[in-house]
Amino acid sequence: MKRSIISTSHAPAAIGPYSQAIRTGDMLFTSGQIPIVPSSGKIETVDIAGQTKQVMANLDEVLKAAGTDFSRVVKATIFLTDLGNFATVNEIYATCFPKDPPARSCVQVSKLPKDALIEIEMIAII
Repeated sequence: MKRSIISTSHAPAAIGPYSQAIRTGDMLFTSGQIPIVPSSGKIETVDIAGQTKQVMANLDEVLKAAGTDFSRVVKATIFLTDLGNFATVNEIYATCFPKDPPARSCVQVSKLPKDALIEIEMIAII
């Protein structure tokens, strides 16, 4: 099966040897997004609410670049450095999935790139 690299300047460039997303058939697999602001290349917010909003904005841009959107996401994985932030993340995340949310996992990790508080990856249908 053929695979295509999905890339957009409206989301942060990869900070390592990976692609923003890969399309294969009618499936899209995003790399994890951290709260980097694409225009500055930096994490500009220190609180979990701001970081979650930026991550979701970044993912929205990657999904758009592939021709899909949040309504077509089938699985999400959330990585948090502190599960104490779960309620805040859930509140913001839910605004992107007002109806029929995807399957999801959420795990606490000890550290994320650039000392981010959150990272999210998704699988979507195109």
